[in-house]
Amino acid sequence: MATQKKGSKPPFWLGGAAASMAVCFTHPLDQTKYRMQVLQTRTTMLSTLYKFAVRDGFISLWSGLSASILRQSTYSTARFGLYNFLSRQLQQHSGISKSSTASTIVCAGVAGGLAGMVGNPTEVVLVRMCADAAKPPAERFLYPDAATGLYRIWRDEGVKVFGRGLSANVVRSVLMNVSQIAPYAAAKRALLARTTLQDDIRTHALASLFAGTVATTACAPADVLKSRIQSAAKGSSVMQVIREGIRHEGPWFLMKGWTPAWLRLT
Repeated sequence: MATQKKGSKPPFWLGGAAASMAVCFTHPLDQTKYRMQVLQTRTTMLSTLYKFAVRDGFISLWSGLSASILRQSTYSTARFGLYNFLSRQLQQHSGISKSSTASTIVCAGVAGGLAGMVGNPTEVVLVRMCADAAKPPAERFLYPDAATGLYRIWRDEGVKVFGRGLSANVVRSVLMNVSQIAPYAAAKRALLARTTLQDDIRTHALASLFAGTVATTACAPADVLKSRIQSAAKGSSVMQVIREGIRHEGPWFLMKGWTPAWLRLT
């Protein structure tokens, strides 16, 4: 039986496979986030979860799971694969065996942006399937699964809809990758320098918690804009969504869905 060489990195597709498995457990948080983002009324995470679980049944919290798995299979696999490729190329051309924090941030940002482009079609289906129940019945898309959703978008709306919300999605993807690395490194350095903590699991956990909080906050506005653009039956620009949101809900609408997003990430 073939064994992995000592010190070699695991295959890039393993990250996508792990992310696809993880969403089977975290999908209710994702679904709740999307519903909170498209609702114009103010609501908490727990009240949103309770409302739809009571109305549609507990199992309905996993509606849209097929789209979530498909999205991770494309976006996360591309993100890990592109990051590994870019990091390897940078090391080979620079002659440095270990990447610096700056080069890691650059590779992560580029990989995140490109992966956001690759995964945008599945993102459109995912947002629509998750947000459907938060809409009036006449405005729902009612995709039974991700494959049908992709086919119906292609058939009824055209391939251009697969690019809807792309700019906001790319910004979110770049921020998600970049805003976890630098805060994590800074928090870890501060904890080791200013506390009695050692370089162990407690330090890594606290640094990760800080990085997750920064990343969730940085990505929230782009994530809300993306969700509203992609869930709409008609196309809207980013500025139109911002103007409408501020007019009817105030500027804090850009932070909707923060709590489930934070819980999922951290």
